[in-house]
Amino acid sequence: MLQTRRLYHFLAIANSGSITQAADQIGVTQPALTRSLKQLENELNVLLVERKPSGIELTPEGKILARRVKLMNLEYQHALAEITEWSRGVRGRLNIAAGPTWICWILPPVIAEFQQAYPDIRVSLTGGGFESQLERLLSGDVDAVCGTLDFPAHAELVKEPLTRLRHTIVARDGHPLAGEEIVSPRDIARYSWVILSDDHVSSGRIGAYFVANGLEPPKVVVETNAFGALFLVRSSDLLTTFASAAKPVLKDLSLTTIRHPGTFWDFEAGLTRLKTTRPSAALNAFRTILRSHLADAN
Repeated sequence: MLQTRRLYHFLAIANSGSITQAADQIGVTQPALTRSLKQLENELNVLLVERKPSGIELTPEGKILARRVKLMNLEYQHALAEITEWSRGVRGRLNIAAGPTWICWILPPVIAEFQQAYPDIRVSLTGGGFESQLERLLSGDVDAVCGTLDFPAHAELVKEPLTRLRHTIVARDGHPLAGEEIVSPRDIARYSWVILSDDHVSSGRIGAYFVANGLEPPKVVVETNAFGALFLVRSSDLLTTFASAAKPVLKDLSLTTIRHPGTFWDFEAGLTRLKTTRPSAALNAFRTILRSHLADAN
């Protein structure tokens, strides 16, 4: 069985990139830390680090172990936090990352019901680019991601399909294209776009629509978050994309959808979680309420 102390020593080395610095940080001698690392390598029968003139560098095996040990350490820290909160009368925390449609349209009634049923669970709901959301999920910083499932399968992730979403093109009320019966892709391509930062899935689908119609992808002039995109579009002739299901939200912001031929982006959406981590009771309760809401909506 692996020694927790050796894993702790290895994580310090991986984080600092230097055996000397790691030894200083955790209060052991450099020879003792080197010996601990060697014992761990012997136990695993792999080389975990390579010595370089500038310090140490993790081997591929070392990177795998470091990622897993970081998750173990994070789970331990979460356990300590939950124990502390429990003693104070708080009953845990649920961290959800979500796409813009989920944050402004799908999740508000879900979280409202969840909070009524579980008032002692604190919910953290964050946005950001889709790629960064998956990175936070893999690193253990969030419990689940609510968004598109239109991405390659990953050995460490479980996709739970819950609904289908269709994106369309969004412009301000009074935009030159607004009110037209059907706007051609060529006319749409004449206008500049706002897209979401760090969301290659969405930007790729935008380009694919125009390429499929024999056109170059439109000019992108701003990358920002979802709310920045909507407010920029409301104040200019820029275009963006948003789920058509959220039309009431768009209407409240004086935005409208542009009718166009073909499908802009239709995709399966739902919840993504770690395969290697057992869902918490809080996450299971959230999933149950979320499924119920989407089943009623569908």
